[in-house]
Amino acid sequence: MTTVARPTFEPARGGQGRGEKDLSAISKQYSSRDLPSHTKLKYREHGQGTIEELRNRDFRKELEERERGEKEKGSSRRAIEPSREPTASNTKRQKLDQVPAASLDADDPLDDDESDSDSDEDDTAALLAELQRIKKERAAEQAKKEMEKRQEEERIRMENILSGNPLLNYSSQSGRVDMKVRRRWDDDVVFKNCARSEPKKKHDVFINDSLRSEFHRKFMEKYVK
Repeated sequence: MTTVARPTFEPARGGQGRGEKDLSAISKQYSSRDLPSHTKLKYREHGQGTIEELRNRDFRKELEERERGEKEKGSSRRAIEPSREPTASNTKRQKLDQVPAASLDADDPLDDDESDSDSDEDDTAALLAELQRIKKERAAEQAKKEMEKRQEEERIRMENILSGNPLLNYSSQSGRVDMKVRRRWDDDVVFKNCARSEPKKKHDVFINDSLRSEFHRKFMEKYVK
């Protein structure tokens, strides 16, 4: 027989005895992350832009000196670059000087490079002109096709309008078109659908059987039979 629910003679009490602790005492355990850290602010050291160092500097003078130095460098660079680049006449003269006199012929032209460049430019211009002409022809052909398509659609639409309305072509088709209103023979009858042989509408009957229900019967007739 269990004794879980039975009261004990000595109830549990907090204390310093065996297996007991003082619940009101503060725990002596603590984590290293709970210790105080970063208790001192960091200050700028010497050479890191302290207040004393910045107070004695003249920023405007330094900026003007840097700008002046950049301008001098740019002017000297521009003065050196033209002297380094040889002109076209000097280059051509150097090429002619390098060619030996024995290999020169009186009938040979000296401006082969210029003639080649001119011919290349002419070929490029001719190709561009041909490309523009082809583009114009294709655009004109496309516009012509679109116009013909719109005209054909408009013609078909007008034919449908004229042939669909019998009042517009009544004179040409007076012998064939019958303008009488068609009516059923029983339109003037007072009572309709009163025949005894007319089947009565069946009322839906609920059947608590998945195999004999109306839904199952219709499903089998539609998809299986």
